[in-house]
Amino acid sequence: MIYSHSKKEMARNNLASKIVYSFFRSFFSVEENQSKDIGKPKKIIIIRQHNQLGDLLAGVSVFRAIKETYPDSHTTLVVSPFNYPGMVKNKFLNRIFIFDKKKLINPVYFINLIKILREGYDLAIVPVVVSISFTSNLVARLSKSKIRIGPKSLNGKKNLSDFFFDRRVDLDWRKHPDSNVSERSLDIVRPFGIDTGNYKSEISFNGVDTSAAENFVNRFADKSKKILIGLHVGAGKPNNRWSLEKYCSLVKEIVKNFSANFYLTGGWAEKEELNYLIKNVDVNFGKFINKPIPQVAALISVSDLFISNDTGIMHVAGTTDTPQVSIFGPTNPFNWAPIGANKYFIRKSDLIDDVSMEDVYQICELILSKKENKK
Repeated sequence: MIYSHSKKEMARNNLASKIVYSFFRSFFSVEENQSKDIGKPKKIIIIRQHNQLGDLLAGVSVFRAIKETYPDSHTTLVVSPFNYPGMVKNKFLNRIFIFDKKKLINPVYFINLIKILREGYDLAIVPVVVSISFTSNLVARLSKSKIRIGPKSLNGKKNLSDFFFDRRVDLDWRKHPDSNVSERSLDIVRPFGIDTGNYKSEISFNGVDTSAAENFVNRFADKSKKILIGLHVGAGKPNNRWSLEKYCSLVKEIVKNFSANFYLTGGWAEKEELNYLIKNVDVNFGKFINKPIPQVAALISVSDLFISNDTGIMHVAGTTDTPQVSIFGPTNPFNWAPIGANKYFIRKSDLIDDVSMEDVYQICELILSKKENKK
């Protein structure tokens, strides 16, 4: 009976989807244009409300490529409330609009959204990495844009709403399974001559953020200890969380051999994990909790080492020049690990706890020994 009920529910959902797609295809489809000439767009809107923070930060290479190709262009990013903090003050963006589905019933918000979309753009782009979003595609279509670039397919799976775009791009990374997401993100615009050789992500922060970070360090740090280490022990996905016991053992091992101050980053949702370390390690941890993303980036940038699970803050740390160790489990680190000098990752299998404390410590020791010798 359960199986029968599920089949009926799936059939209803499929029928509803077909009706929705049929409606939008009838009234909103545009003719495909296979030309790769998009002129020199001055006003560009990018819709990326559907990605997680890490996906978005890894895709900053697209924003950089646009500004390098069209230095005088004005770029608007439409982004989700969750992703917005990572884009604040980004130097490649001129304006950010938060797309919040919950506020669409608010007449004032809805009118502002329509005003933004109907301003008139030379180009609309929907970057895609992990999945295709019908909502993002629809928002691009509703924008008053001369040209709309979006996915035609993703890894062989057709985009059922590709009719919203006049320039359609097949995205397929199956032949290059270990390519980094920061490079993959560019494939949506490369056919049109938009590219960059710099795939590094970036979070912009200013003097206010730097001062907040420095004040935090001055409040908790022992001035006699010259090394500053940050830890992010949480992760949204349980399978991406390295053992708290191993984090405790790692900190104890570092303390045995190096004179260092430690701080923890995270949010209130990770309160239990943070408290576990505080209770089980005899270290005066600084707690940088629920802080704006630019301030977190500023703090990591003045650190000597940052250690984290495979999660959003890992990508925040990846935007800095600080040496970093990222611990991976089920995710392919060649796709998702931050790239750049002094960026290290370790993975043994799909089980993150197959990574031992000694595995991580060996990398930390290498980094910290170099730091200690310089200081």
